[in-house]
Amino acid sequence: MFRALLDRLPDQKIDSHLLAEEGEIVVDLVRHHSVVYWRPLAELAGTGLLWLLAIIGPIRLGWFFILVGVGLALHALYLTLRERRDVFVITNMRVFRASGVFSVRIATMPITRILDITVEKPLLGRLLGYGHFTFESAAQAQGLRNIRFIGDPDARDLTIQRVIQRSGLRGRTAEQRLTDGR
Repeated sequence: MFRALLDRLPDQKIDSHLLAEEGEIVVDLVRHHSVVYWRPLAELAGTGLLWLLAIIGPIRLGWFFILVGVGLALHALYLTLRERRDVFVITNMRVFRASGVFSVRIATMPITRILDITVEKPLLGRLLGYGHFTFESAAQAQGLRNIRFIGDPDARDLTIQRVIQRSGLRGRTAEQRLTDGR
């Protein structure tokens, strides 16, 4: 049920950020793992408790509990939107991250600039199937360094490595060496 509600929320418009005339295509669009929605769900449960307290608690403070509950529910909605609209995109030319609720922030790194990717999988992440990426590039300060709470991080890492390999930035594949010898 919660997933159906999430699907109704507005998404980032990724197509407008692609270089379609240059042949850029999306290889993988990655959203945060569902673990990031635990906090908004806890806040919604707190909202329910506050509203219940407004009904069964002291009548003079009922308005206060309702008002605090509305504030907590709005904060939970904001957190949900923030996580839902934070997407990590792998294309055949670059990786980029689009985030933001009221304003949009785009951080881009060309595939050619990726020197190293560190995949961190904490214990809870290993149990639930998420991890964190750290990108290293030639630039000192960059807008795309840490990507947290990525579902199936090993598969995403392999996807990025495959895109880098296909772009010809690393050594030739065994298949390419075989076809060159013919």
